[in-house]
Amino acid sequence: MDQDEHGRHLRGLEEMLMDPSVRSSPEKVADLIADEFLEFGRSGRTYDKTSVIRMLSEEAAFGGSIAPQMRDFMARELAPDVVLLTYRTVGQSPDDGWAIHTLRSSVWKMIGGRWQIIFHQGTLADADLC
Repeated sequence: MDQDEHGRHLRGLEEMLMDPSVRSSPEKVADLIADEFLEFGRSGRTYDKTSVIRMLSEEAAFGGSIAPQMRDFMARELAPDVVLLTYRTVGQSPDDGWAIHTLRSSVWKMIGGRWQIIFHQGTLADADLC
C-alpha cells in the first residue's frame, strides 16, 4: 500500500469509529483499538481501551450519537507501519444543538497484520479557526 492508499484506508477506519452502528458494538470497537490505546479527550479527560468501550456502550444505551463531519484530513507516515492522521470535525451538541468544532489527531499502527488506533486526541476549537 502506498501513502495515499494508507491514508484512504485509515480514514475509513477512523470514520468507522465515528459510525454509531460501530460505536454501539463493543466487539467492533475492540477490534479497532489497540490494547495500549490512550486518548486525551476534548473534555480534558484521559481514556484507555476499556474505558472507551464502556463509554461508547453507555452512549448507545442513551440513543447513540450522530457521526460528525470530517474535513481537512491528512495522513503522515511517522515510521514503517505507523501513521498520524489529523483532521477537523464538526458535530452537534446533544444538549443544545450547537455545532462543536474539534481538532483531532490519531496514531494508527499495524499490529498483528491489521491497523489499530493506539492514540487519539480531540481538542475543542473555535469555529472561526476551523
